[in-house]
Amino acid sequence: MLLTMFLLGAVYVVLVGALFAFGVGGVLILIIAGGLFAAQFFGSEALALRAMGVQQVSVQEAPELHAMVERLCLQADLPKPRLGIVQTEMPNAFAMGRSQKHSTVVVTTGIMDLLSPSELEGVMAHELSHIQSRDVMVMTVASFFASIAAMVMQFGFFFGGGGDDEGPGILGLIAVSFVVYVVSFFLMQALSRYREFSADRGAAVMTGRPSALSSALMKIGGMMEQIPQDDMRARSELKAFYIFPAGAKKSLFNLFSTHPPMEKRIAALSQVEAQLQAGR
Repeated sequence: MLLTMFLLGAVYVVLVGALFAFGVGGVLILIIAGGLFAAQFFGSEALALRAMGVQQVSVQEAPELHAMVERLCLQADLPKPRLGIVQTEMPNAFAMGRSQKHSTVVVTTGIMDLLSPSELEGVMAHELSHIQSRDVMVMTVASFFASIAAMVMQFGFFFGGGGDDEGPGILGLIAVSFVVYVVSFFLMQALSRYREFSADRGAAVMTGRPSALSSALMKIGGMMEQIPQDDMRARSELKAFYIFPAGAKKSLFNLFSTHPPMEKRIAALSQVEAQLQAGR
């Protein structure tokens, strides 16, 4: 994860250098970047939860779910997040929030109906591990300059232009932005996969039952195949944050995947279980 983030940083340094080289003022870069970052950092959670139709639930509305999360938070020394439910048959869960104190864990009615209490506990521990590692903030920061690169391309194509007497012109900046966007896309997919391995391990250690999370993942994966494709597409906008991505398919070397293959996640959890049983 550290190596991937370092490479992302190097790519974004190239983008900033290109902006300066093509004559974009430093003050303008700071104003635009600062405004976009503030909007993305502070507003993305509320927008995502609203887009998914999340209903925040109180202790009275979901006492068992709240009790489970409270117990896990005590074990992990975490502040208790807000809890939300989405009314859909698709079994899934995700966590959102810019920090440990400002976070929300969401489950679907489908996953609550599908899993046993121990399996659901494993899923909730997985999401709390994401919060503990501040993964949502990491992905928000990692994707920020990719958004800047995409914006540069859009403005470049909108205003048009070509070479001029002062240098390569706007086409050169568009080309650099395109390369930055493509490279950062693949690096962010890799970072997302590493996040999932880390959260799986964190959940296994938190609950002491890696097999429960393995069982949950297999049940979710099997149920996903029965969900209509229209429903999968409708719920795919936050697939990088799901415990199991909507519409997951094998791709070339998994380069386009936000999550590791199921068999690799199960194998990694089996190794953790062996380590826990050995008392390491």
